[in-house]
Amino acid sequence: MPRSSPQAVLLVDGYNVIGAWSCLKKTRDCDGLEAARQELVEALINYSAFQGYKTQVVFDAHAQNTPIYSEVLTTHLSICYTDFGQTADTYIEKFCASFRFNISRLTQRLIVATSDRAQQLTVVGYGAEWMSSQQLASDVEFTARRTRRRQRPQKQSQGRFLFNSLDAEAQQRLAQWRKGIK
Repeated sequence: MPRSSPQAVLLVDGYNVIGAWSCLKKTRDCDGLEAARQELVEALINYSAFQGYKTQVVFDAHAQNTPIYSEVLTTHLSICYTDFGQTADTYIEKFCASFRFNISRLTQRLIVATSDRAQQLTVVGYGAEWMSSQQLASDVEFTARRTRRRQRPQKQSQGRFLFNSLDAEAQQRLAQWRKGIK
């Protein structure tokens, strides 16, 4: 029996994605950064589960004098707030470097979602795959449409005649008209 392929790891540069997605920029500008972060995380929860990715959203400490903090939200998604003075870019670079030197992960995919060109070149240099923020937005929306379509109840086919799709009262009135009864 063939071994299942290992789960892919998706690292998301959180603030870069917020700045690249128009819906998240609008949320950030109207409701604040926390609301935009929450909207991004909610979008990625279903996407990660559907794709089977182990996703980590990385946010800069953003001028907060706090140590590195990680929060596991689901089996597929966690959030990491970097250490004070550490950018999401440096965290992602270190993660990519250590990921590739871990022998048990040699066959596992590592995908980094960011539109930062310098970051793209660095992570690809470490052997990771790169996905633009816009491609991630497109993939998330496509996945959301697919899951909505799967959850939509299927209509029962009533045959090929219009008569069969009418309710019982309409069928009865048509039958009366056909027989000349008013």
